[in-house]
Amino acid sequence: MAPGAQSRLIRVEDPSDPRIVEFTAMRDRDLAGRGDRFIAEGKVVLQALLDAEAGTRRFVLEKALILENRVDGLGELLDRIDPGCPVYVAGREVLDAAVGFAMHRGILAVGRHVPSASFEDFLSRLPERALLVAACGISNHDNIGGIFRNAGVFGADGVVLDDACCDPLYRKAIRVSVGAALRVPFCRAGSIEQLVTTLSAHGFEVAGLSPRGAGALSGYQPGKRLALLAGTEGEGLPADLIARIKTLRIEQAPGMDSLNVATASGIALWHAAVRMGRAGA
Repeated sequence: MAPGAQSRLIRVEDPSDPRIVEFTAMRDRDLAGRGDRFIAEGKVVLQALLDAEAGTRRFVLEKALILENRVDGLGELLDRIDPGCPVYVAGREVLDAAVGFAMHRGILAVGRHVPSASFEDFLSRLPERALLVAACGISNHDNIGGIFRNAGVFGADGVVLDDACCDPLYRKAIRVSVGAALRVPFCRAGSIEQLVTTLSAHGFEVAGLSPRGAGALSGYQPGKRLALLAGTEGEGLPADLIARIKTLRIEQAPGMDSLNVATASGIALWHAAVRMGRAGA
């Protein structure tokens, strides 16, 4: 830790201290609307938040709350936090009482997402050769987190979400993504119809993943711009949408149900990344 960094830490002795109100009763309030603000949890996620703040400026770290016995192991990360950002420190009893449960890893932060001005603006910033994941109606935070993790691992340029998808900045989704929800650019895109129409207008081939897909993923060769479209488990993609876009199926053994949507997105992303010759694939 840099000289003087220890002195910037602000001690909190009361779990009801108004300066840490964003962290109180997190289990009860986590699903409540926070606007563009969210809770980041754990060392890996804090590092991802700081990386995003320093790089694309899509995120801003507003404050942090650290368990006192975790401070010594966070020297380099704490040194990276802007001097104007308050960093609070508390003992175990105070932190547990404030948060409302003990499974918080002792490292919490409030971040703020700075979204693109519009979906068109988001797409205009992408490279000429681009790979996206598009999500339709996915309400499970584990699946959203898994999709973002896959997108990060296989070098996707972004994730686009229709209005029916859950929040990728929900605490559990960020944790499941291992911080990828803060590293992979994303954008809301209105209804699924608006999403597909706008992607097509920007030169993307939209390929829907479905057990009923007309083509086999193993034989598919993407073009320069591809958006892999994944739907909610159970119902999958809407039937009318499947009827008017390219659809791909992942071959699997007979007699089994379809793949989990996060798993399917990972397989499809790996295939597309390899075929498109993307770095690291």
